[in-house]
Amino acid sequence: MTETLRVVAVVGSVRSPSKTTALVELMLQTLAARTEIESQLIELHALGPGFTDAAERDDAGGDVEKALRAVEEADLVIAATPVFRGSYTGLFKHFFDLVDQYALAAKPVLLAATGGSDRHALVIEHAMRPLFGFLQAWTAPAGVYLSSGDFDGTTILNPEVYERVEMAVADVVPVAKALTAIRATSVD
Repeated sequence: MTETLRVVAVVGSVRSPSKTTALVELMLQTLAARTEIESQLIELHALGPGFTDAAERDDAGGDVEKALRAVEEADLVIAATPVFRGSYTGLFKHFFDLVDQYALAAKPVLLAATGGSDRHALVIEHAMRPLFGFLQAWTAPAGVYLSSGDFDGTTILNPEVYERVEMAVADVVPVAKALTAIRATSVD
């Protein structure tokens, strides 16, 4: 029997619709085609003032607390952000500042980003991976970066994107299943 992976995707876009959300939806579809998942998409801009006004975790409102707990309890996290000035968005950083510091330890995280040009492609390596390294997460070796040229609006046009997403998903699924099984046996 296949265990269902609880996948939570966090999108740091400041508006909807967004290219980053389109990429995450493709990643979730690709995961669902490979294994059984239960998924939740968290678009940070939609969390509103209860999120943006929370200086500390104790200040977070009900919906924000639910989103934070969903990430902390997930078997696999997709962390995705558009690039602003060479890094992730402030919303993205603020959200992960509120996540419990040890809740992502050894948790598989699949990194994704979108930006205006290929010049921002290293955001995954130079900004996102260090953030999740601090949180002690297991980041998948392959992240997925798309530039504006890969889209028409929010429609992904570049066929190579599907191959990159498939490769990233293929890397992370066995690890997520193995770590989930280990956690399940240590709880029993």
